[in-house]
Amino acid sequence: QVQLVESGGGLVQPGGSLRLSCAASGNIFSIYGMAWYRQAPGKQRELVASIASGGRTNYADSVKGRFTISRDNAKDTGYLQMNSLKFEDTGVYYCNRLISRVAWGQGTQVTVSS
Repeated sequence: QVQLVESGGGLVQPGGSLRLSCAASGNIFSIYGMAWYRQAPGKQRELVASIASGGRTNYADSVKGRFTISRDNAKDTGYLQMNSLKFEDTGVYYCNRLISRVAWGQGTQVTVSS
């Protein structure tokens, strides 16, 4: 059973940075790709960034130029570098396979506040 464990969230001021990590079991990201999602209070979960098995990346318009998705196949770990954070980036961030999602992990809370 694939397990996903997100970490790296926290409280940060606007303009600050955070680096999220997603640890997975089962060598899944190199095969299925990986994506980061977030769920803001009172809103539906949305796709933030993705990296396909071949390495192609895509970003939501709201985070382009600020967020960078990457992965380490050897460690089966994915990352989301978040820079120039804004209030509206606040939410719980989740990772999952890009193709054929599996059960969600617990997510990691990101709060952007002054």
